[in-house]
Amino acid sequence: MPSSMTGFATEETVIGSYRFVWEVRSVNHRFLDISLRLPEEMRSFESLCRKLVGAALGRGKVDCSLRISTLEQDAGSAVVRQSALESLKKLEGQIYQKFPEVRELTVGEILRWPGVIEDKSPKFSALSEPLTASFSVALASLSDARQREGGRLCEMLFKRCNAIEKIIADLGPRLPEAQARYREKLMERLDRLDIDHDHARLEQELALVAQRLDVTEELDRLAIHVSEVREVLDRDEPIGRRLDFLMQELNREANTLSSKSQDEELTRAGVELKVLIEQMREQVQNLE
Repeated sequence: MPSSMTGFATEETVIGSYRFVWEVRSVNHRFLDISLRLPEEMRSFESLCRKLVGAALGRGKVDCSLRISTLEQDAGSAVVRQSALESLKKLEGQIYQKFPEVRELTVGEILRWPGVIEDKSPKFSALSEPLTASFSVALASLSDARQREGGRLCEMLFKRCNAIEKIIADLGPRLPEAQARYREKLMERLDRLDIDHDHARLEQELALVAQRLDVTEELDRLAIHVSEVREVLDRDEPIGRRLDFLMQELNREANTLSSKSQDEELTRAGVELKVLIEQMREQVQNLE
């Protein structure tokens, strides 16, 4: 089933005392446009993320972000090294012997002293494998969401195909009546003008006018294009670009039909066709 380019997914995983949350969302775009927001310590992971997105998705503007938080029950990730404190205390004592007038070190200065604080945080760059697995799960969820949305879009497109085909089926048998009504209007105008005319020449001119205003060919091409839309919708592959082209063809035929129409009923039908085609075009923009 064709896939939409619109979707959202999130995936959470806990490693040690840290929670990692992936958020991935996508919207329609002509090509695959990937945007990544990763913590600074995870920048080395960016190239792999792009490859994973490229393998999972074909088109769309895709935004991916990773949030890292510390679990409340194990919030402490840094400890004070006692040996470093003792060494610093000895150094301070030696300084006082030489320079007794200097002030004592503050707590902040002690904590900033190299080696005093030992960071127990995990080396995120070493968590490539579990984070890759978590990101792949998020992308799979996004693909499923896009697939479901694609199914809904296809249902709406099929309904509009049905509506267009009904208009075509209703108009076909009424074309002779519309042409007859237009002929009667022309004859009434001539009668009101009270002008002598050559009946044979008049019939020839009326036949030419009727031929120029005949929309049978446009209706036939509309039916062909709608049939092709149905066939494309049944494909299990990216179809957005092909459908976009077909929408242009449908719109061209509907415009030609409207421009030829000299009958109120045909004019209304042309407007309805253009409304349906425009709705389809908007929906097609979201298909991959």
